[in-house]
Amino acid sequence: MKGYTEPRIYTPPLRELTSETSLGYAAIAYAKEVLGETLYPWQEWALIHGLEIIGDLETEWKFRFRIVVYMVSRQNGKTVLSKDTASFFMNVLNVESIFGTSLSLDKAEEVWEAVVADQESIPALSQDLQKVARTNGSKKLVLTGNRSYKVGAPTRRAGRGDSNDLVMLDEVREQRDWETWSAAVASTNAKPNGMVIGYSNAGDPDSVVLRQLRSQAMERINGTKAKDFGGDVDADSLGWFEWSAPDKAAMDDLDALAQANPALGYGRLTERALISNRETFPEMKFRSECMCQQVETILPEPFPDGAWVGGIDEHSFIREDSELVFGIDLSQDRKYTTIAVCGLRDDGNYHVEVVERRMGTEWAVDWFKQRAPKYGNMKLAFQERGAPVSGLGEMICTVAGVERMAQGGSDLTSGWDRFYDAVAACAPDNARGGIKVFHLPQPVLDAPGRTCQMRNLGGGVMLPNRIKSPDDVAPLMACAMAFAGSTMINKKEEKKIHDSVYAQGASIFFV
Repeated sequence: MKGYTEPRIYTPPLRELTSETSLGYAAIAYAKEVLGETLYPWQEWALIHGLEIIGDLETEWKFRFRIVVYMVSRQNGKTVLSKDTASFFMNVLNVESIFGTSLSLDKAEEVWEAVVADQESIPALSQDLQKVARTNGSKKLVLTGNRSYKVGAPTRRAGRGDSNDLVMLDEVREQRDWETWSAAVASTNAKPNGMVIGYSNAGDPDSVVLRQLRSQAMERINGTKAKDFGGDVDADSLGWFEWSAPDKAAMDDLDALAQANPALGYGRLTERALISNRETFPEMKFRSECMCQQVETILPEPFPDGAWVGGIDEHSFIREDSELVFGIDLSQDRKYTTIAVCGLRDDGNYHVEVVERRMGTEWAVDWFKQRAPKYGNMKLAFQERGAPVSGLGEMICTVAGVERMAQGGSDLTSGWDRFYDAVAACAPDNARGGIKVFHLPQPVLDAPGRTCQMRNLGGGVMLPNRIKSPDDVAPLMACAMAFAGSTMINKKEEKKIHDSVYAQGASIFFV
């Protein structure tokens, strides 16, 4: 069996890729004719697509992407691809400065040493060699014209003080915050044709940088505009190339393994080795490292299979005469506040939507102050106790025209249960019937809708686990609280809130 040359998911080219529209062809020729390297088909494909250009090589051109990420399972040849790319940039494009780093400095130094070995041993390259410095923690290769390639530790100082034409970041999955990424990427800002290339296999719930990058790349690939999720990425300049097994693929699906292991059958990577790993690795490790599957696939989903996707309706909206209930929640780290709304649809089911998400908390009070006097009574639901948002919710409820619908105790758990049942009713094999809740395709909501992890409070009572969930659950909780408020029983009047007089339509709140 041969591995797949073309990745399962990738940023499509702007035009047909030829030697006139991609420098990848020149990089392949350099690897073969100068370095004596026989590349795998997937490595050639990666160079052709990753080094796509805009403009004309004969007049003026620039790389299409400032950021390229190659995601592929382990032991498929990322090191060779990285080494050949660095050598091509130094010796053919004659760039001034290259910087490399990895989770383990030894890994970055391994690539650097391979480039140095080629530079020293190949006559056509050795004549440009000026200096090789192997100081601990600061290895540097210098060529004529003061061209340099050095490596450094993956810290908040990575690449600082330099202006780099190329930054190579290995094992992006291990970046647990934005410190290394931001420092290294910013070092290319002063280079009009600067490029950052990341290499990785699939991440885990703590791989915040890799998951952020993938989220924004997928939005662009799927045709929706990328939004701010807290990172520092321009999706228009991000090229994503992912060799991975399809979601839900079985571990013994050889075709799925071939999609995640493009070097399979071309070199030393064999089916036997992968099958051996399948027998001995824990499932999550095998799916991540050998199938390159995302955390969304590896982790159990909070709702029945297909339910969350079944509730996505890009044409869904709240009918004009529906009463509205707003929900609010705050991320576990208190960085982002999310406001959601819930109301009835024309078909009698419910619609939930994230209407605002911003950094900080102060803006949320003003958000309600600006709308409450103009549009009348605004019902606000939130978790009453034990959540980051509890204090903020109480503060907002002091605003004139905002009605408090805090969810606590049994109201909180039963409200979540109602939301769960309404989501579950959207599953394709649903036989229980009941009210459904629909939502627009909003990545900031869809992510926790698929990855939210639950905590058992005992007796079968469940609530979202804010700490163990890989994505910010605040958008999901804000929607759940809005739905809970919309469907709760008025204990005094013994009737549902949505049976009362309807308020004005939702659209007025989205301005």
